[in-house]
Amino acid sequence: MPTRAFAGAPVGAVGLGLMGMSWAYSSSERDDDASVALIREALDLGVTFLDTAQQYGQGHNESLLGRALAGGFRDRAFVATKTGLVAAPGRPNGMGRDGTPEHVKGSAEESLRRLGTDTADLYYLHRVDPEVPLAETWGAMAELVAEGKVRHLGLSEVTAAQAEEAHAIHPVAAIQSELSLWTRDPMGVPGGTAGAFSGDPDFGEAGEGPGDVVGWCAANGAAFVPFSPLGRGFLTGTVTGADFEDDDFRGGNPRFQDEALKANLAIVDVVREVAGRHGATPAQVAIAWTLAQGDHVIPIPGTKKRRYLRDNAGAASLELTAADLAELDGLPAPVGSRY
Repeated sequence: MPTRAFAGAPVGAVGLGLMGMSWAYSSSERDDDASVALIREALDLGVTFLDTAQQYGQGHNESLLGRALAGGFRDRAFVATKTGLVAAPGRPNGMGRDGTPEHVKGSAEESLRRLGTDTADLYYLHRVDPEVPLAETWGAMAELVAEGKVRHLGLSEVTAAQAEEAHAIHPVAAIQSELSLWTRDPMGVPGGTAGAFSGDPDFGEAGEGPGDVVGWCAANGAAFVPFSPLGRGFLTGTVTGADFEDDDFRGGNPRFQDEALKANLAIVDVVREVAGRHGATPAQVAIAWTLAQGDHVIPIPGTKKRRYLRDNAGAASLELTAADLAELDGLPAPVGSRY
């Protein structure tokens, strides 16, 4: 697989998001043994950038990755995990935030234990805690770098202003946010998809967006890591109805409700047309579009199926033309907000 530079070192141009192996998507399809095999196959394919978090399955996902990397696989992987989200029954999605220095440092120890490693390659603040000054959280995370427990620090779902604030204290090596053909908020494009984090509690009701976070990363030597580059599966063309399992959180997403979903299929039709011209799949086109946003972009599509892993990895070699990109850039905004 082609590589991209992360802090001067090569990683696979397409990474792997592990969340769905433990949490948020259809539980009937989860299989720990199959997931371990898939992670190891990913490394064989050159998919080395592996993304997890302590919140995914309340530690299960990190333990799963630790199991997959045991027996000599750790040195082949770039391991990214996250802190700052905690279980909070009764709150939206059952999650709260804890950016206190005590939490981010203590949870790092727990993550390393579950991962079976002495050092994490990348440690993200999963979400900024509005009750704790970012400088306090980030300063505590920087101490983990000094202690050799993590190599690099990252942020998730932040504004360009928040990135700038953190960067002045300790280098921001990566920012992870949702970016896809139907979610372009971090590009700072006004209107439609990119004008605001509609329905996202991280941003205000007035619709202010995060700014050009992708551009900020390019200007400051940071990687930009798109999560959900496949639109939570929608852009693959395999989701044609809103019949989800009870524990699949897409069932509550506005974009996946019946009428919105039907309207949004027009987006997939265009992606299919572009894919047809290249003998590629819609998934490969969707991932390749994110890769085309800059050499510092490293998407992390998730999957639990090995055939989709190979499909996603193949996107790293797909070269979209200027005409393809113009057509994809001109797609309409989706119907419905993210959350």
